[in-house]
Amino acid sequence: MLRAPKRKGITLLNALFFLFLFSITNISCSTDNLEEVGIVDDETSTDEPESPENPENTEDSDDSNSPETMEFEENFVLDEDMKLVNFVLSDTEYNKFITDDGDLKMVSKKVYEYFNDEFDFIFVLSVEESQPQNLYYGISYKVKNDVEGIGSSIYDGTSQYGSDGKLKSVIYMPRTEYIVSGPFLHEIAHYWANHGFLSTTVGGHWGYSSAGGQLGGFDELDDLGGGTYHGKVNGRNGFGANANGGNSLPYSNVELYVMGLIGKDELESIQVAENPVSTGEYGKFTADGITTLTSADLVTEHGERIPSVQNSQKEFNALTVIISTSKLGQEKIDSINKDLENFSRKGEPDSYWGDTYNFWKATGERASITIQVSNGDIK
Repeated sequence: MLRAPKRKGITLLNALFFLFLFSITNISCSTDNLEEVGIVDDETSTDEPESPENPENTEDSDDSNSPETMEFEENFVLDEDMKLVNFVLSDTEYNKFITDDGDLKMVSKKVYEYFNDEFDFIFVLSVEESQPQNLYYGISYKVKNDVEGIGSSIYDGTSQYGSDGKLKSVIYMPRTEYIVSGPFLHEIAHYWANHGFLSTTVGGHWGYSSAGGQLGGFDELDDLGGGTYHGKVNGRNGFGANANGGNSLPYSNVELYVMGLIGKDELESIQVAENPVSTGEYGKFTADGITTLTSADLVTEHGERIPSVQNSQKEFNALTVIISTSKLGQEKIDSINKDLENFSRKGEPDSYWGDTYNFWKATGERASITIQVSNGDIK
């Protein structure tokens, strides 16, 4: 099981924030402000945690449930639009998530008491009004891998989460605002990357390489001489070693490849810095040199991706579970549902999303994700 060191990340959805975000120095360990994201490769599986989220006064209880609301238990309710489940926890259990000690397996096993094994992803979000101190902004628990050629071994730990084999990953974020701002796209990408596809000094991410996408890296590199380099990404004057501004940029070329959305003939060569060290200036680092890996090099190292782009999965199903300490009010539910609908839409998100990407757009319109629960999903 691999768990990356904790890192900091995006907190608010607005243009001023993004301008601030892009000016921050490169991530190394704990003194940066790009994006605190995590990855857990639950290959052998022990115990792992996650937790919290909430915006403006939205955790007010709503005792008058709609007749169409499906109440599996008093504290486990599917909303009338069938886009989210509200799982009400005790203060003690809820607070464990905020301190990185929450039990995601407990949440997923509760899901399978009432739902069929139809979901590729389970998204768990808390309702914190602000980012909990010293907690990651998102974390992904990869519970199985059945894809060859992406740097990860084949394994299946789904039974530990209550799944009979369908579940790919359980993702946790502490605030529902992160559906729009990210790291939502980032955490989904962790199912496929980076589990060793590229060697990196930044565990689980692209680090100082030209992979330039959701998991960090640059897509443009200036050689400043004397072993000093300046990396840029998506037209920005710098880059993050483990993240690049939440949902504000699409999946990169190599991310599309490991996701099975482009073939090896479209995979571009990747520059990788040797022994990189940040200078402290945003986007600038020193290195012993730059190595270029071609598509052929990567395929030779890891083997062909199986399934290939022709046979890979491109439509995914997910269930969203909102944990809270009291039943969510309808206004909060409507707000979350609106964001979930935009994120999963096969089309442009609404104008209030600004320049951020939903899943369909981030994949270059190559893949989609369904968050709407159907009657066939329910036992």
